[in-house]
Parts: sequence; structure tokens; C-alpha cells
Amino acid sequence: MSWTRLRRALVWSKVSTTLNGELDIPEPPSAALTTQVAADLTHKFVFICGLHRSGTSPLFRILRDHPEISGFRETNVFEDEGQHLQTVMPTAREYGGFGRFGWCPEAHLTENSQLITRENRERLFEEWSKHWDLAKSCLLEKSPPNLIRGRFLQAMFPNSYFIVITRHPIAVSLATWKWARISLEGLFQHWLHCHRLSEMDRGFLQRVLVVKYEELINNTQTTVDLIYRFLSVCPQPCPSLNRDGNARYFAIWRELSQMRLAVLKNHLVAKYETDFRHYGYSLVDLDATVTQDSMPSQILGLHESALRL
Repeated sequence: MSWTRLRRALVWSKVSTTLNGELDIPEPPSAALTTQVAADLTHKFVFICGLHRSGTSPLFRILRDHPEISGFRETNVFEDEGQHLQTVMPTAREYGGFGRFGWCPEAHLTENSQLITRENRERLFEEWSKHWDLAKSCLLEKSPPNLIRGRFLQAMFPNSYFIVITRHPIAVSLATWKWARISLEGLFQHWLHCHRLSEMDRGFLQRVLVVKYEELINNTQTTVDLIYRFLSVCPQPCPSLNRDGNARYFAIWRELSQMRLAVLKNHLVAKYETDFRHYGYSLVDLDATVTQDSMPSQILGLHESALRL
């Protein structure tokens, strides 16, 4: 099958564009893979992408309960994450784990990865399919490294759909700190680094939807209905989520002003407020949806012992 015929068969639906607004058509997959693509036309490979503690797990549990979607369950691995159920790609832990994995250049996988071979693709599908119900049209997987390996996954499974979920960097960083045990500033930097890579990669993805965790918890049904439309599956009611999911972390952040860490907090705001505003978040007005702004920038290091959660 030629790439032209294959592309028509897949009926690419370009959802995202490159940063300059032009459509970007990826290079054809390797010849070794094209012979295997026909088997994928009956399935949609759905990947949830988001950092640790970004809301990927509650979203995953909601989606896998849909009658047209099969997601891993009762696998006896952490959060039923696909990264722990395969042997093709290194896991986040192998790249440093919580709050660190994104810094490793090898963790950012694209269509140019040497891991993209016919043998690896068959092995990955075989390992994951043991935990999927192949009678269902949508095959769901979620792992934090998906945030920076979407291009690789699309090359492996061309009929892929990506759901990127973002969460306020204060909540992600404070929730992650107890495992990562690195500075709050280091976690802020990792959040930004991974989301910059993800933003850059989205120009190469054919089907991608970005949602915020805050939208998911405050308007669960509306947000999930949007995802159902994106996947072209029938709508169905879903359970509500805890709207106070960020509250405890925002409370800790606000308390820093009453402590000796107030100076450090002010420096973090000065340094990172502009960067986070680009993604719709603020370190000052925590509950607001913001746009890009300009703030002064200063350099500060916050030692890992500053916060004891």
C-alpha cells in the first residue's frame, strides 16, 4: 500500500497546526511499519498525556468505563500505566522519575527514534493488547512520559488520538514534591520544560485535544463530552470529580507568605509568572484563567529542604 493511499485510508483529521499556523504533514512512516498499519484501521489508539499528578488517572478511569473504550485495569502495576506493561520504551523511572524524567534528552521520543521498528511495534502492541479488549473500537493508554513522546507513538500507531491534560504548576509541583524531593523551583522548571516540548510536538500530531484539569473537575460532564466528540464515541453520563482538587496545594502556597519563605516565594513569582501565564496559569491569581503578561525576572534557587509536606 502506498503512503498516499494509506493516508487517504486513515482519513487524517488535522486538529492542531504548527506554531506558525501552517499545516504540517509528517513524513511517511518507515516501510517496515506500513505493512502493519492495515490492522490498526479498526482501532483508535487513545493516549492520555500529562505529568505525574496532572489528573491523568481520574480522566483515565472515566474514559475506560465507556462501552466503546478499553483501558487497562487490575494490572497490578502503578496506576495501570502502560509504561509498566511493555519492554520497548524506558519508563519514567529509568529517566529519573517524578519531576526529573523530562530533562533526559532520550526521554523525548519522536518519529526519528531508532526504537521505531517493525519488531518493536509488534512487540508493543502484543504486550499492551494482553490488557485491552480488542472488540472495542478505542484502545486507551496513559503514562506521564506520553507528554513528550506523542510523535513517537503516532509513528508507531498512525491511527492515534492524543488527549493532553494540564494542571496548575503549583498543584503539580507540591503534589509531586513528596516523591521527587527536589526544589520547588526545580519542579517548576521541569513543568515548563515538558510543556514546552509538548507544545512544540503538537504541531506534528494529527489528532490532539488539550484540556485543563481545572476544567475537568469544575465541569466534568462538559469536558468529558468534548473528549467523547473528539473520539467520535457516543456520549454517556460520568461521575463528578472533587472540585477542591487544587485547594490544599493553593493553601500551602498562600501560607508561604506568612513564613520566612515569603522572600523566596516572591522571587519565584517574579521569575516564572510570565512563563506560566503562557499556559493559562498564574502564581498570583491562582484561580484565574490568564493570558500572557510581562513581569520582571530574577534568579532564585529554592533548596529542597524548604518545603516539608
